[in-house]
Formats: sequence, C-alpha cells, structure tokens
Amino acid sequence: MAPREIDPRGALPPFRQVAAALATEIKSGMLATGSAVPSERELSERFGVARNTIRAAFGVLRDDGLVETIPGRGTYVTEPGEQADGGEQAPSTGVL
Repeated sequence: MAPREIDPRGALPPFRQVAAALATEIKSGMLATGSAVPSERELSERFGVARNTIRAAFGVLRDDGLVETIPGRGTYVTEPGEQADGGEQAPSTGVL
C-alpha cells in the first residue's frame, strides 16, 4: 500500500489518525476478519510514525473491539463484537 500522510499538527493526535485509517481498512474488508494486521515496523514505515504511535493505535483498535493482540504472534482482526477475554465489547472511543 502507498504511504499515508499523518498530519502531526492535525486535529487528531497521530495515533488516532493511524487508528482511524486502520479501522476504515477493517470495516471496508481490506483487512479481513481473522487476518493479521501488518507489523508495527511495517505500519511505522507506511505511516511515517514511531512504533510507539502504532502501539497506541493498536490500543484504540483493541478498546473498540476491532483487533486482538496475541503476545509473540501478532495482532489480528476480530469478529465484530468478539473480544479475546470473552467480555462485552467496550464502548467506542469516538475514533470511528
């Protein structure tokens, strides 16, 4: 995929811009349920941001129930409403 511009001076912080872009890809089916999300390294290069920014974006996506991270394996797109801990889906943070 082509690099996306993240506006460091935009209304949203960079991690929220990344989370919104990835959420759009998930909801559009570009990133299918059960598929691995690209690695932190790949995404940091693609978006031109630090890996910590990508980690923060993953946190937003986890909170919104869109992905789950399996330590040592990666981050994966979840079924809508599914969470790794079996709990109820967290309320949206307004990013999407």
